[in-house]
Amino acid sequence: MASPRCADSRAEIGQAKEQLARQFLEAQGLRLVEKNYRCRLGEVDLIMRHRDVLAFVEVRFRRSSTHGAAGETVTRAKQARIARAAAHYLQQLHHTPPCRFDVVSIGEGDRIEWIADAFRLQT
Repeated sequence: MASPRCADSRAEIGQAKEQLARQFLEAQGLRLVEKNYRCRLGEVDLIMRHRDVLAFVEVRFRRSSTHGAAGETVTRAKQARIARAAAHYLQQLHHTPPCRFDVVSIGEGDRIEWIADAFRLQT
């Protein structure tokens, strides 16, 4: 089990990487709507507007690519949790805009890979 100090450090690193991803996306023309949206169904790291599309963004970080890229860690189960949280968020809006799910993968040396429309829900 991780020590409390280690958990704090992981949270701090996570927040820093989410901030880095946000800055990167803003430089690409996206605007922040909300960060760290949490509900009992799941969490969305960043909710951003890209023109008329609402992007639900998952930020992933890996210090090393030895075991694959950070973006590869967004499993179907993780996708489902993000989608449930996104649906919960959308229920609060007066209308539902076009939406997509993006992944920002941050690797060694803070190398960023942005995968717009990274996954779709199975219907």
